[in-house]
Amino acid sequence: MMNLIILLSVVVAAGAVLSVQAAINGRLGETVGVLRSSLLTFVVGAVSTGLLVLFFEPAHAVSLLDVPKWQLGGALFGVVYMVVMVAAVPRVGAAVATVAVIVGQLGMGMLIDQFGWLGNPAIELSSSRLLAMVCLGLALVFMYRSSVRQG
Repeated sequence: MMNLIILLSVVVAAGAVLSVQAAINGRLGETVGVLRSSLLTFVVGAVSTGLLVLFFEPAHAVSLLDVPKWQLGGALFGVVYMVVMVAAVPRVGAAVATVAVIVGQLGMGMLIDQFGWLGNPAIELSSSRLLAMVCLGLALVFMYRSSVRQG
C-alpha cells in the first residue's frame, strides 16, 4: 500500500511539473513561436531521455524495431499535446488549459478502461467514475468562466 501511495505522489508531482512546463513553454511560444518552442522541448527531451536510456535502461528482449508498429504511433500524440498546450496557455492560462487536458485524459481513459482498448485490462464504468467526470467538467466550466471575467 505504501508503494502505491508513493507512486501516486510521484504521478501528482509529474502533473505539477507539466503545468510548470506548459506555463514556461507558453511564454516561450509567444516569444519564438509555437513550433520552435515545441521543437526545443522535444530536442532537450530526446537528448535527456537518450542519456537515461544509455546509462540506466536495463536490457530488454524486444527492441523498438520489433514491437507492433501501432505502438510507435503513441509518440505522435506527445507532439499534438505539446503544440496545443504551447498555443493555448497564453490565451486561456495554465490552469484552464491543464484542466481541459485532464478532462480529455479522463474521458479517454474511462473509454480505454471500459472497453479494454490498446491491450489494457477492462475496468467497468461506474457511477462514481461518471460523477468524477461531471465534477471535472464543471470545474473546467467554472475555471474558464472566472478567467474570462478577469481577462
